[in-house]
Amino acid sequence: MNVVIVESAAKAKTINKYLGSGYKVIASYGHVRDLPAKNGSVEPDHDFNMHWEVDGKSQKIIREIAEAVKKADKLILATDPDREGEAISWHILEILNNKKALKKGTEVERVAFNAITKQSILAALKEPRKIDGPLVDAYLARRALDYLVGFTLSPVLWRKLPGARSAGRVQSVALRLVCDREAEIEAFKTDEYWTIEALLTTAEGDDVKSRLVAIDGSALKKLDIKDEATATAIKSALEGRDFRVVSIEKKAAKRNPYPPFTTSTLQMDASRKLGFSAKQTMQIAQRLYEGVDIGGETVGLITYMRTDGVQIVPEAVSQIRDVISAQFGKNYTPFAREYKTKAKNAQEAHEAIRPTDPRRTPDQVRKYLEKDQAALYDLIWKRAVASQMAPADLEQTAVEIEAKGSDGKTYGLRANGSVLLFDGFLKVYEEGRDDRFRYIDKGKDDTSDDDEDSRRLPPLAEGDRLKDKEISADQHFTQPPPRFSEATLVKRMEELGIGRPSTYASTMAVLVDRDYVRIEKKRLVPEDKGRLVIAFLESFFKRYVEYDFTADLEEKLDLISNDELAYKEVLRDFWRQFIASVGEIKDLRVGDVLEALNEMLGPHVFPDKGDGSDPRLCPKCGQGRLSLKISGKYGAFIGCGNYPDCNYTRQLTQSDNGEAALDGKVLGYTDDGVAVTLRTGRFGPYVQLGEAEGDEKPKRSSIPKGIDAATLDFEKAVQLLSLPRDVGEHPDEGGMITAGLGRFGPFILHEKDGAKTYVNLESIEDVFTVGLNRAVALIAEKRAGGGKSRFQRSAPKVLKELGEHPSEGGPVQVLEGRYGPYVTHNKVNATVPRGKDPAAITLDEAVALIAERIANGGGKKSKTSRAARPKATKPAKVVKDETSAPRKASKSAAKKAAPAKKAAAAKPATKKLAKAKA
Repeated sequence: MNVVIVESAAKAKTINKYLGSGYKVIASYGHVRDLPAKNGSVEPDHDFNMHWEVDGKSQKIIREIAEAVKKADKLILATDPDREGEAISWHILEILNNKKALKKGTEVERVAFNAITKQSILAALKEPRKIDGPLVDAYLARRALDYLVGFTLSPVLWRKLPGARSAGRVQSVALRLVCDREAEIEAFKTDEYWTIEALLTTAEGDDVKSRLVAIDGSALKKLDIKDEATATAIKSALEGRDFRVVSIEKKAAKRNPYPPFTTSTLQMDASRKLGFSAKQTMQIAQRLYEGVDIGGETVGLITYMRTDGVQIVPEAVSQIRDVISAQFGKNYTPFAREYKTKAKNAQEAHEAIRPTDPRRTPDQVRKYLEKDQAALYDLIWKRAVASQMAPADLEQTAVEIEAKGSDGKTYGLRANGSVLLFDGFLKVYEEGRDDRFRYIDKGKDDTSDDDEDSRRLPPLAEGDRLKDKEISADQHFTQPPPRFSEATLVKRMEELGIGRPSTYASTMAVLVDRDYVRIEKKRLVPEDKGRLVIAFLESFFKRYVEYDFTADLEEKLDLISNDELAYKEVLRDFWRQFIASVGEIKDLRVGDVLEALNEMLGPHVFPDKGDGSDPRLCPKCGQGRLSLKISGKYGAFIGCGNYPDCNYTRQLTQSDNGEAALDGKVLGYTDDGVAVTLRTGRFGPYVQLGEAEGDEKPKRSSIPKGIDAATLDFEKAVQLLSLPRDVGEHPDEGGMITAGLGRFGPFILHEKDGAKTYVNLESIEDVFTVGLNRAVALIAEKRAGGGKSRFQRSAPKVLKELGEHPSEGGPVQVLEGRYGPYVTHNKVNATVPRGKDPAAITLDEAVALIAERIANGGGKKSKTSRAARPKATKPAKVVKDETSAPRKASKSAAKKAAPAKKAAAAKPATKKLAKAKA
């Protein structure tokens, strides 16, 4: 019996079918151990010994593997063909050796296959190898670096910048890219400029669109025509003049196909064309790789999806060329194309992402796939097929035109056009486009030549006379660079050499999970918390968020993979400088940190008012200076330095129009002359009636969700301040019915003799419009059990029916719950992971989530009596790297080991609580 270890259950099931009864295939379900999230897991003082721990979910898996290999003749480690896969194989072998589970003489082989097909798997088994030591060393170095940065910097952040959550080696640099782009956008100054276009006609009546490019022989730059008066003068000078073709230049051009997908290019194009996040793309690709049911057979449709490589094996190239010839003809397959990988690390430059069998066209497999799977497979198939197709042939034409203006100046115009002579690979695929970065100093703006280049031009010859049909002067404004999308951020990180394909999706997810970045209209927008963290790191740990430093570290990791550098040497060099930087700020006061952040974030949090006044002068007392304030509970906000004499505060965020969160804006005056103002506090915007007088606070009302503070008018503000509103006395029972806004939204309340009945209202407008008859009816419904109170939950909405549970039967559904989407089967619920589109959940994924929930003790309660339950087992021991030095017992551990003292008698107020806990 041979035992084969793979990473996923789906893969194990498929491979078991291919290998037969002589093999037992077991899934490890990813990593089986990791560095525990506590101090001391990596010990720099003991030559970077790393103490690993098998997590709770993996204990059962490890026991299953250990039992199986005791009876096995051979152990085949067949985890994924990348750095992480190599590490998982190493971890499993280390654990088995520590457990002495491998009997003497048991062969251990490492195999790697790039596709889940019978041919690929059998071929890989014929070429076994040993675990790649240098690749494992690179993993150890990466893991140690990530741990040391995270567990050293994060506590510094917590102490010096309350409310910050974490810092990371790659995550912080990615966050800096997002924050730097936002700073560019805020600092961007828009310039006005004008363009002159002429719609001309030939003698035959054909139209020719052209643009002014020169005046008196001098080339016209983008910003040369700055105002309407200049543009109008040029337009007048050209109107009614004769235009002459002075030259025509035609040239042939070719567009070559794109190489097949790597991990990053797949994420980019799936984002552009399909709107998928990086994480969503990888989840769907994983399913296509591991196998889907095609007519009763589980088939892996694509090759491994974590790769830097663009090359395709010769036999696959041959298959692709056969498909092209059969579907499109021989003229689309002139020669076999060979692509070279740009990956610096040859050991990780695996084959590109491609269909395992290009003869399975998207149309043939679509009926077997879910919508998102079909869309991604279509993209991968087309890109791989197009990569071996002929280039597209174009003819590009540039026509130079002259006219003598009424002002005596010579004006030069240009008309561009092109003709697609042969579509080539464009018949199948064209890459999606990113936003153009419209920097005027780079010669780009918000107008594009793309449309001009693709125009069809009528037959023209030198000397042809043209008449003007319309001369237009168009106003433009320079545009700031766009915010990053996930696709453009991945592209930028790849250009800078930051991170690796396998890390991009998780890096994006961490930034969102930490509330450092939010996604708006598929754009990454830095939250104030994220900007504070980056400002702090740039002020005190600048070296460690520099792009060059992070890229250089990645290069060193690649050298380790290639066995050209010792991994502990890299760790020593890094730690020596890093810990010195940490030591330099240990005595730094929070006040010093905040002042440094005031300076760095000044343009963002204290925008220039444009009148020469101090932007940090308190608008309330007129004496104190505004400063960043940090609250562990409420995060960051702006407050007056004269506190407590002046209690002015506002949110950190500035409004889009540059006003300081609209704070203090007067919306109008009541009939008796009292001002109604719009204010901003640490809890958000609110309206206020008048000012505080002594200890008496003015009437205030928060602005509920659904009402934009920037567009709030006086009438709506008065309505909000009038709440709660008396609807009327209950006609049958007596007692006043009121309408108001609470923490759970709009409601009506009936109160009589101390008894209260609340009923939720559908919208904010209902608070102002609900009448007595409707209010009475709603209260009656509520008491009869038909209405909803603010404390009652409605039935969860069914988002998706996934089908019958494969082993237990019964429907599996995706529901929208009070706290977000979840999957359910037979009264067992499992939360949909954050960032996962609930509509993209597959039946297999849902079953796995439910199984994991049950394994973790969730789900239905057992009917077994407490007395019949087995005794709790002791926690599993920590499995350590056998090379690790023993650690000294900590003081806390010694305390735990000491004989327990008698518990003090519980205080009267806590006796019930103590009894309940017992």
